[in-house]
Amino acid sequence: MNEKQINQLKEIVGPERVITDIEDKICFGYDSTRLEYMPDAIVRVNDALQISNIMKFSNENRIPVTPRGAATGLSGGCLAVNGGISLLMVEMNKILDVNTVDLLAEVEAGTITVDVDKAANKHGLFYPPDPGSLKTSTIGGNIAENAGGLRGLKYGVTKDYVNMLELVLPTGEIIKVGTKTVKSVSGYNIVDLMVGSEGTLGIITKAVLGLLPAPADRASMLVTFADMTHAAKTVRDIVEAGVITATLEFIDNVTINAIEDYLKIGLDRTIGAMLLIEVDGQKGAVDIEADIVKKECEKNNALSFKLAASDEERNKLWSARRAALSSLARIRPSTILEDATVPRSRIVELVEAVNNIAKKYSLQIGTFGHAGDGNLHPTILTDLRDKEEETRVEKAIEEIFVETIKLDGTLSGEHGIGITKAKFLKLEISEDTYRLMKNIKKTFDPNNILNPGKLFVS
Repeated sequence: MNEKQINQLKEIVGPERVITDIEDKICFGYDSTRLEYMPDAIVRVNDALQISNIMKFSNENRIPVTPRGAATGLSGGCLAVNGGISLLMVEMNKILDVNTVDLLAEVEAGTITVDVDKAANKHGLFYPPDPGSLKTSTIGGNIAENAGGLRGLKYGVTKDYVNMLELVLPTGEIIKVGTKTVKSVSGYNIVDLMVGSEGTLGIITKAVLGLLPAPADRASMLVTFADMTHAAKTVRDIVEAGVITATLEFIDNVTINAIEDYLKIGLDRTIGAMLLIEVDGQKGAVDIEADIVKKECEKNNALSFKLAASDEERNKLWSARRAALSSLARIRPSTILEDATVPRSRIVELVEAVNNIAKKYSLQIGTFGHAGDGNLHPTILTDLRDKEEETRVEKAIEEIFVETIKLDGTLSGEHGIGITKAKFLKLEISEDTYRLMKNIKKTFDPNNILNPGKLFVS
């Protein structure tokens, strides 16, 4: 952007909302990846009309615009790869309504995920999607990436709870899509097209989200195993036994040791893997399901089975899981987190494949994740200043993706393609599908100004 365009932008939104000083901009060049791209200007927005005016101006001048929430993304989705405007959405954070009959919450896009859940909790309800970054990530970012979370097995992911959206299109129009009704087949499902579109088709300004009644009871369990294979097989067997757990999380030995180094909560450093499991529902049903889970664990040679006796013990267990990534990040200078996802029936094969790849390339990989829905997070601990090691890391990442696709899996369960996986996308989808996706992008964004450089390599 040149000085004239910067001044025009200040006239549109007010000079106090435009940040161009290099020192003030520095933190906006990053997200939760290792990448860095600096925008020309950051604009703090607080309503859809402001965004509409910015998009009309940007479209006319062919200036790239990149929406940005809390920047917790792990695929580079909110980075301004072509410079231009970084659109900061975090001031749009109002919870506008909680409807206890229709079980809906209307919120602005910059609302923090956990705040939606807290607002629902006051009415005996809850918002099921719970990504690991729920205390900092925004609803707009969750929708753009179709964020998952620990409760995905039983309750699904973000796409399952988005009823309506207010959007600003790349050409500046403000539209509303979706309905507040339980059912609707009136025209194309634009809501589902927007969910997971990674901010490339429109800018989400408001959302109407589904809520559920809070479960009456729950039971949390920590189960340990001598090796990863038995732990992974148990995941498969629990579901096959007819129990759909609220959460079913896998943590390997590398991650266990990292968590214990960080939290010092008494985890056994010698075990091969552990599962964190929670069942919820009505009191009698919870007791029955917990007993089935215990039997399946014992059948797979569990070393120990611990049922949390209080909310304090439960919170301690889940704090360990939520600290997995931050714990691993303390070990080496560089941390590369992936989210390879396979059908639940192939989870054992994926765990073994990642373990073999780690050995093949002499790398330290900590693996944890939502094993109940087949979504694992192989996390490579490395030092990218070492170019020889970086080469091995790149080969390992590609091999993990290749193996995942061979297992009927997908490149991303919840983090998105963004920048980091764009070059691998054709491993999963055909040339015809790739071309169709690009044509959809062109229809919404004819001048390719909205979040360019994401999903597609050219």
